[in-house]
Amino acid sequence: MLTLSACSSLDGSSNRLVTMVTPYKIDIVQGNFVSREQAAALKEGMSRNQVRDILGTPLLNSIFHADRWDYVFTFKRQGIEPQARRVTVFFKDDVLSKVQADSLPSEAEFVASLDSGRKTGPIPVLEMSPESLKPAVPAASAAAPAAVAPRTTSYPALETPSN
Repeated sequence: MLTLSACSSLDGSSNRLVTMVTPYKIDIVQGNFVSREQAAALKEGMSRNQVRDILGTPLLNSIFHADRWDYVFTFKRQGIEPQARRVTVFFKDDVLSKVQADSLPSEAEFVASLDSGRKTGPIPVLEMSPESLKPAVPAASAAAPAAVAPRTTSYPALETPSN
């Protein structure tokens, strides 16, 4: 009974401490990232292989929709709103006929969004003294190197000479 009564005496301050401490959650990247530049490279009349070369293999390729490829991309990071984008490519007679896409970032914008939200500390100043930049030469090797006699090695013939 004493233990149960002690649990019920927790006040709001200890509950706030529990809600402040959250576990680390890894970044989750799923699907095919398609940039604005890749989508702009698609032209009507391209073959399936040409589209695959530009966008990669589609994430979703349904047997019920043989003339449609779906490229879905999601990115989840702790403390930041999840990103979700979709690009759908339609074919007619194995030729690209239409592309539907969400608003896509450029490659540079996407790379910049990967670094946003990360906490970085101050960058340390890297300094070396002029003495530490000089190469370390041992005293024995500072003297003139002694002449080394060349090795003379004889090997047996690979084939015996025929007379």
